[in-house]
Formats: sequence, C-alpha cells, structure tokens
Amino acid sequence: MPIPGGYRCSVELRTLRYFVAVAEELHFGRAATRLHMSQPPLSRAIKQLEAEAGALLFARSPAGVTLTPVGAVLLDEARALLDHADRVRARVFAAAGVATLTVGILGDSTDPGATRLADAYRRSHPDIDIRIRDTDLTDPTCGLRAGLVDIALTRAPFDETALTLRELRTDPVGVVLRADDPLARRGRLRRADLGDRRWFQFPRGTDPIWQSYWNGGEPREGPVVRVVQECLQAVLWNGTVGLAPLGHDLPAELAAVPLIDMAPSRVVAVWNKGDTNPLIRSFIEIATAAYRH
Repeated sequence: MPIPGGYRCSVELRTLRYFVAVAEELHFGRAATRLHMSQPPLSRAIKQLEAEAGALLFARSPAGVTLTPVGAVLLDEARALLDHADRVRARVFAAAGVATLTVGILGDSTDPGATRLADAYRRSHPDIDIRIRDTDLTDPTCGLRAGLVDIALTRAPFDETALTLRELRTDPVGVVLRADDPLARRGRLRRADLGDRRWFQFPRGTDPIWQSYWNGGEPREGPVVRVVQECLQAVLWNGTVGLAPLGHDLPAELAAVPLIDMAPSRVVAVWNKGDTNPLIRSFIEIATAAYRH
C-alpha cells in the first residue's frame, strides 16, 4: 500500500538518503562508506526509520540485506521525494541567480559513465547551466582548489586535504607500449619488468601523490607531458613507458598490457569540504548511479 502522507512528512530527508543508500548498496558497510559516515549511526537511523514505519524495511542475513516488500515501496517513494526536494532546491537557487554548476573533467570525456551522467543530469535538472572545464594532467583536481570549478570528475590518488571524495568506479591499469615492443606480446606484466625503461613525467609542481602513482610508486626519468595525447606520442616516438586505465581505445601502433601489481585507478567525484551547494549533492547522487551501471 502507498505510504501515508503524514508519515512521509515526518521523516527527515537525510534519513531517506540514508535509506536509499542502503537499499541501493544492499550492504550497511558500503552504504556508510558512500555516505562518508560510520556504520553504527547509519544502522541506528535505519532502525528508527523501521520503528516509525512499524515494519521491517530490510531482511538481514550474514550475507547482507535485501529489501522487504515494505522497503521496496518506501524506496520508490523516497526516490521520488528526494528528486522533488532536489528540484525545489535547484529552482530556489535558480531564482536567486545561482543556477550554474561548473564541472571539471580530467581524462577521457567519452567515458560511458560520464555520458550516462550527462544524460541523467540533463533530464533531472534541465534548467541548470552546466559549464565544463576540461583540464590537463598537471592538476588532478581540475582547478577545484583554485576555485575554478564546483566539482571535478577525475582519478585518484592525490592530496585530499580539505576535499571530499566519492568513489564512482575502479579501473584496472595497464602499461602502454609500442605495438612492436617485445613486452607488448606478453599477456601481463609487473612493474619490475619495466624498471630499465623511461617513463613519462609531469611538470615540476604537480601533486607528488599523483605523480608517484602514475610512475608506479618509484622515482623515474623521462619526457615531460601535460595531456593524454602527449603521453601517447611519447610512447610512439620515444618508446617511453606510460600507464593508463585499461578499456580505452588506442591507435593501432600502440598496445596496452595489464599491470598485475598496480593498484586500480579510482574514478572519483571530488568537491571542497564543507561546500553546501545543493546542486553538488544532487550531482553526486546522480553520478553515483550513472557510474554503477
């Protein structure tokens, strides 16, 4: 049965966001991580919500949780309410002249997750003007610290001081080589196999955590690059070693070999800690769903 209107009004939107996170993750630990909170208060909030509903919303087992029939009804209602609340906030901000969100993008703009995000956000917020700032590889925060963007779609790791991150996806990493390189015929490689090679470098002043990751965790020498095309050309012309997330198309002259002892590359959305712009919150929720598929 539909949830009574009085009950809907008595529940805080924050609690509904907690519920939706658990319902989508079907795991309290993952939901807590997604919400950037610890698990105990999340569990207490859901138990209080169940008490107010007068019914269990989740069937719990050692393997995880599943939605009960009542929980499934509430999930539909909660999503509708939260979507409506986000639209209300967006309209209020639009009336106040705050109807623009600037998004920094690092890397491949043809990423299917980013494409799904653009489609979903345009459907949910047709009146919001999205401005895109495409950035090079020297700033993994895409201008966030400098105040040039409101939120960034990028890859971790980098210095997270004063920033908030939401992980959207992880990608395995491979080494990009010339197709005629003997190592390109290998089914997989380790970083030790590349120890005598030159690796591309980022300019002086680039985030050292970011630089270290893309250099396989060790000091390297090689040509300086700023954008993806320069990385590919460095490999093609100089035989330089380059690392890249797997799954992207490469020119026929290049090949990517999985690197099995390299931590995955994390696709993240990142924004300034404490930023209360509601357009950012709705962007994060839509991005999380878009990259999950």
